[in-house]
Amino acid sequence: MPVLALAAASTHAETPGYRSEFTISFLGLTVAHLNFDSRMEGDRYRVEGNVESAGLGALFYDTSGVLTASGRIGDRIVAESFRAEYSYDGKPTLVDIGFADGNVVKVVNEPPLKKRGADWVPIPPVDLKSVVDPLAASLVKADRLEDVCAGSSRMFDGELRANLTLSFVEIGKMSVPGFEGPTVTCRLKFTPSSGYRKGRRALEYLRTKSRIMVTFAQIGQTSIYAPIHATIGTQIGTITVRARRFEATRAS
Repeated sequence: MPVLALAAASTHAETPGYRSEFTISFLGLTVAHLNFDSRMEGDRYRVEGNVESAGLGALFYDTSGVLTASGRIGDRIVAESFRAEYSYDGKPTLVDIGFADGNVVKVVNEPPLKKRGADWVPIPPVDLKSVVDPLAASLVKADRLEDVCAGSSRMFDGELRANLTLSFVEIGKMSVPGFEGPTVTCRLKFTPSSGYRKGRRALEYLRTKSRIMVTFAQIGQTSIYAPIHATIGTQIGTITVRARRFEATRAS
């Protein structure tokens, strides 16, 4: 699944940003922490984040990593670069994606992806056009809170191409350190398009049975909305992503 990110728009001569901190839990038990620092200069954004296993997750899956993404915000969010460097049980992994006008022009996976079998759904060239990375896919540009759940995106993570479609559930309110205000909850439909193995149970469950709910909050006074809470149903239980902090920062 795509991971969560934040971006903010500039005001006056300052370059504002946002700090967001999340706890990821499974069946009510903490398994990881996810933190992001985001900044906007003009119409360009940059997100830097890190993820680290914690609690029960640290006992079974020693994972840590750094994520960076950049792009621009116009009529829509246009990705320009995405890089993920992480270690899973001591094994380093790199994913580096470059974009031009929203189209994928570079993909680096280290170690290289393994040779795929006959049950693999290859990625056609058209599937790598007008796409965003996992961080950009978590952002929604909308004029009003009520319009957020009308959004959709074509996400590519370096291997998997999937379509993410939102539908309206409800308007609410949430309070976390750094933020208190109205939110909107959407149901997210996850549809793998290419770059995956046919019959893979986890993906099939996400596509047909999983209930994925995402709650968005407005970033300051901008037209950008970012996740502040999410639940993802899996075959073996529910994953919850909850904001511990969601606040504006300022740089001199």
